[in-house]
Amino acid sequence: MKYKPMDIEQNTIMNDFVKTDDILKDMCGIIESSQKAAYQAVNTALIRRNWLLGYRIASEEMQGEERARYGAEIIKRLAKDLSAEYGKGYTKSNLYSFYSFYKTYPEIFQTLSGKSQKLLSWSHYAVLLQVNDEKARAWYEKEAIGQTWSVRTLQRNISSQYYYRILQTQKREIVESEMRELTAEYQDNKLEFIKNPVITEFLGLASNTDFTESDLEKSILSNLQKFLMELGKGYAFVARQQHIHTEKQEYFIDLVFYNYILKCFVLIDLKTQKITHQDVGQMDMYIRMYDDLKRSEGDNPTIGIVLCADTDEDIAKYSVLHGNEQLFASKYKLYLPTEEELRAEIEIQKAMFYLQQSEKKDREI
Repeated sequence: MKYKPMDIEQNTIMNDFVKTDDILKDMCGIIESSQKAAYQAVNTALIRRNWLLGYRIASEEMQGEERARYGAEIIKRLAKDLSAEYGKGYTKSNLYSFYSFYKTYPEIFQTLSGKSQKLLSWSHYAVLLQVNDEKARAWYEKEAIGQTWSVRTLQRNISSQYYYRILQTQKREIVESEMRELTAEYQDNKLEFIKNPVITEFLGLASNTDFTESDLEKSILSNLQKFLMELGKGYAFVARQQHIHTEKQEYFIDLVFYNYILKCFVLIDLKTQKITHQDVGQMDMYIRMYDDLKRSEGDNPTIGIVLCADTDEDIAKYSVLHGNEQLFASKYKLYLPTEEELRAEIEIQKAMFYLQQSEKKDREI
């Protein structure tokens, strides 16, 4: 019996599917396996692209002081030209990462058996590039593949010197158990690849802020945006859930404004729990990054506001870098909303949100 092309394709599809008596379970399995297959295809293409870009940069032979300067100029020019042509994802730091990736994994697509090895995600490899110790890096890579570590789990384990603690301990199972407990919350995130900004940038898609904000947060932020614009104190909206990243982690700044009276950027981050010192420290990092990357000649230093949605706690922490306190006291405060204004606005928006949710439930009954 001869099979038509459609018969062959259908048989291939059915080989990967096992029907059970539970239709919901089967449907979930189909959806999740399809998402996984899509991710693996996109991830392989992304890694091949980055490896090839690194290979092409490395082929310029950046050796010796003069060649190193030449290579740095090439990367600077490429970052400018590629960003203008393709948008995000081609910064100088990213191009250096591609170069390092090729130099670190020159044969990643070929093993002694002639078969491609199992690949982690590009975000995993970007984290692994931080590890200079070859044995440690190889161990982290093997464990990340074997135990299906998320990117955040891998980052935490590298930062906490997990490899070296495993080598030194006489009670390995205790160290492993503690690690699994501390990283449990990082491991159960089926949408990690969908919301990964590296993937969306690679595909040329806009990041979906629905994955980074709860319904309550979205409601508060939407109305805070409108509230600040209506203050009449020089606020111009710049971005919502703006993606920035360091070598170690991805971040999203909730709201970004430019105040054309103060001539400075104003960053706002909303927290659903009590504000911690770590939250303020993170805002300080945002400010430094913004001053380095976005601030133009003539702009005043960037200012940050950390807000707390739980208004029983401190409502706001204003963040300015050391040396700018006098500027904040003499000028910035004149154009910033007061703590009382922010508290009242958040309380109003929380009340409206809960009322809308209540009405929605009533309609569903």
